[in-house]
Amino acid sequence: MKKKNAKKSLLFGLSLALASVSIFGCGNSDSKKSTDSSKKETQKDNTEALESGDVELTVWAEGANGQTIAKMVESFQNEYKGQANFTITVEESADADTRNNVLGDIHNSADIFSMPDDQLYSMIAGGALMPIPNQEEIRNANLEEAVAAASYNDTIYAYPYSADNGYFLYYDKKYFSESDVETLDQILSICKSKKKKFSMELNSGWYLYTFFGNTGLDFGINEDGVTNYCSWNATEGDIKGVDIAKSLLDITGNPGFIAQPDGNFVEGVKKGKIIAGISGVWNAPEIQKAWGEDYGACKLPTYTCNGKQIQMASFTGYKMFGVNAYSEHAAWAHKLAEWITNEENQKLRFEEINQGPSNKNAAASDAVMQVPAIAAVIEQSQYGTLQRVGNSYWTACTNFADTIAAGNPDNLPLQDLMDTLTAGITASVVQ
Repeated sequence: MKKKNAKKSLLFGLSLALASVSIFGCGNSDSKKSTDSSKKETQKDNTEALESGDVELTVWAEGANGQTIAKMVESFQNEYKGQANFTITVEESADADTRNNVLGDIHNSADIFSMPDDQLYSMIAGGALMPIPNQEEIRNANLEEAVAAASYNDTIYAYPYSADNGYFLYYDKKYFSESDVETLDQILSICKSKKKKFSMELNSGWYLYTFFGNTGLDFGINEDGVTNYCSWNATEGDIKGVDIAKSLLDITGNPGFIAQPDGNFVEGVKKGKIIAGISGVWNAPEIQKAWGEDYGACKLPTYTCNGKQIQMASFTGYKMFGVNAYSEHAAWAHKLAEWITNEENQKLRFEEINQGPSNKNAAASDAVMQVPAIAAVIEQSQYGTLQRVGNSYWTACTNFADTIAAGNPDNLPLQDLMDTLTAGITASVVQ
């Protein structure tokens, strides 16, 4: 199998009597594509036959997940021992690169690949994914939003496994009570009085959405899957576009606020300069290490807009495993993808790498709810929206947020700012 240069190999593997696993190793495309089609066994829960000969499969996953995926693969081979001769290779591949890697060379891509939900539509459009065979089983096993994230037109195209790819509020309990973190006004007031900072990456459209999502103003992707619709410049209604702009100028002008990249947030926490901020579960270990027993996490607060308290929104995010539509061993690939995303393996993933499960039973466990970051992202998800946006959204948001963070230095009329933002978001090409 042809491998991308971005893949890293590690000298680790394990063998079973009738099957082998190579972790972050390299395979051969010719051997991968060879099949023994003469021996097949029809399974009631699959749309294709399961081969009983040699079956070679490749899995792409994040590097940090490699050892855990290896255990899942080993248990899969034990479960199906004797039904086929498995050779399964797990390779390191960043989830953010999955779409480009797969669509760039679909026939030589992995049989199974991990990806974030915002890549789903383009992967379907590119012919990389086909509907999964066991629709109802996966639908019934996972959280409704996770299933929606893996679906198009109510048809499921991938296997959800993580429900924690969103953001929420981190706070230092040494400075804040639980009631203090209910409103951004109080958070900023405390930060100002203590000469500390509340941090967020304002000029990322992912985070900027938090101020627009629950205002009643409309935004989303059009049916073409490329362009956006947006009413963030609305001049009528309880909340108008300029109301949000005024609120943002008040927030960013507060001495207790700092707009900075997500990585700088963590560094500020370590240095004692940041005592609250918006981020995701990926930063939980470092923040917990810095704050110790004072480490807190919860849903996002409300903020003041046109005299009203508006619950801050979020983009919710999920991760899933897709099966390559051109896999030579599609039936077994689906079996393996289902296996590594089932309830027991989602529990294993949580235990070993602290990823929040999408499986209903696993997500409801006491162990999961006792992890502050995961409990917070699940709590915030009720105020969130799946990220489904066209490319023109991102640059427009960055330009707008940079102007706001700078205090609108050219004193542009706020309606002009909102009109420019909305025009950029709805443009047919990135401007």
